[in-house]
Amino acid sequence: MNGKKTVQEAFNETAYRIAGNGNRDVQVLKEALAAVENSTASDIYGTGEVIEDFQTKMANILGKETAVFFPSGTMAQQIALRIWCDEKEVKKVAYHPLCHLEIHEQDGLKELHHIEPILLADKNRLITLEDVANLKEDIACLLLELPQREIGGQLPEYTELEAISAHCRARGIKLHLDGARLFEILPYYGKSAAEISALFDSVYISFYKGIGGIAGAILAGSEDFTKQSKIWKRRHGGDLISLYPYIISSDYYYQQREGNMQQYYEGAKELAAWVNQCHDVTTLPAQPVSNMFHMHFQMSKEQIQPILSAVYEATGIGLSAGIRATGEHASYCEISIGDKYADIPKEKLKEFFLLLDKLMSESSAE
Repeated sequence: MNGKKTVQEAFNETAYRIAGNGNRDVQVLKEALAAVENSTASDIYGTGEVIEDFQTKMANILGKETAVFFPSGTMAQQIALRIWCDEKEVKKVAYHPLCHLEIHEQDGLKELHHIEPILLADKNRLITLEDVANLKEDIACLLLELPQREIGGQLPEYTELEAISAHCRARGIKLHLDGARLFEILPYYGKSAAEISALFDSVYISFYKGIGGIAGAILAGSEDFTKQSKIWKRRHGGDLISLYPYIISSDYYYQQREGNMQQYYEGAKELAAWVNQCHDVTTLPAQPVSNMFHMHFQMSKEQIQPILSAVYEATGIGLSAGIRATGEHASYCEISIGDKYADIPKEKLKEFFLLLDKLMSESSAE
């Protein structure tokens, strides 16, 4: 059995989606704005009740003195590292080889700020205390991403995180948290956002991933740090005359979904168990530590796509529209559990994975 449609076509026609919170369409904004009074004043160039109240709220949640709302995490994180480099007068920072700043930002940190990144650890594993302790370079800041998205959303043990934090503080190295998915890891650690943030000097969080807002980010830290970040925000062109559509949607969906992270985490573990029963399919990590994981196929992208298309058509369930090659005979997709997973009847899920297992087995036997 081979799907006659492309994976994207078959996915678009499914009645159920395994991952995410739903379509990213105009309804997302309309729903967020529906509960807001028409007379609510907009923010203007970073000031006004709508932005200042939200910044204060997030600073309190993260346990930091102050916070600043940014239109993007790319802008926020480059600025955070620039501030720490200027303070120490060292133009070097360290982070994972698959850090967002290294692989998704067109060398913005290097070209705009002339900061040299030191890549720690092998790209296929997490940064450890040993990696940090063995650093030969003098760095201003170490960036840790929790979870490490590009390797399946893996996380260090909390004791390791505490040890890295203590090491950095003892040596005057600033520690910055890429917490784009911070709320999604709270169930695994059994900690509050403030408890985890306390290990770091500065923290970035995103509002369009697990939270499901339109766009936007918060950068939090000391009052002096955020004061400087506002200056850099203006220099980067981040002080749009108004950011309220992003702020309101961020706040609205934070309130809607912050309390659902345990549910998403349990869903990811349940789904991974289904996946790992299939022929030639495994998850990374073997058991998820957040709402996300990577699903690896021991087949090329070209081989797996018609199989997935056929399963989508037969069951009406869509797993992912995007399959990426990792080698001549290997490919993967990323899964992030949100609201939509709970909508799928368990019998339908069972049907999906039984058929996927059957087709994978038949294909590998050919």
